[in-house]
Amino acid sequence: HVQLVESGGGSVQAGGSLRLSCAVSGLTYSRYCMAWFRQTAGKEREGVASIREMGITISADSVKGRFFISADNAENTLYLDMNDLKPEDTAMYYCVVGPRPFSTPCTLGTGDYTSWGQGTQVTVS
Repeated sequence: HVQLVESGGGSVQAGGSLRLSCAVSGLTYSRYCMAWFRQTAGKEREGVASIREMGITISADSVKGRFFISADNAENTLYLDMNDLKPEDTAMYYCVVGPRPFSTPCTLGTGDYTSWGQGTQVTVS
């Protein structure tokens, strides 16, 4: 059973930076997708960035060049480094993971993911 615990959210000024962390436990499959999603009131969850176990990443156009996803396998931790934050980045951010037996890049669609964390709030003003 996969468990995901996000941390690192908070309130920052526009143009600032934050690093979100996700502690992963119970991950037993060797091939998988991990990602960060975000959601604001009245909107569907939006895929922000994804990463395969081998390190291939995809990011949404809205955050490309500003946000960077990475994983520390030794520490079982997923990160999202967020730079040049904008008010429109304000959202609840979720860490997600799902098995992916085939060798294709992860997507930013919710169908790739089966486990979700509780989220961490990011507020940019």
